[in-house]
Amino acid sequence: MREALRSKIIDVCNKKIETKGDNVGLSFYAFFANKNDNPELLMEAATWWIQTHKLDHFVKAVVIKKMIQTGL
Repeated sequence: MREALRSKIIDVCNKKIETKGDNVGLSFYAFFANKNDNPELLMEAATWWIQTHKLDHFVKAVVIKKMIQTGL
């Protein structure tokens, strides 16, 4: 996964955790605007989320953040 996407994911996770607490869940769509303006990046996130790690639709932000920080 490219570094720009990793950074974006961590930033979004931090903001969600800060505003909604440690129990907040999110999907990979949380890292993108409501329009598909970067399909390659969206597919990269979807592949990591769905194919590589077989994650549920919603996962706690703290879990995703930790996975990204540890290089999974």
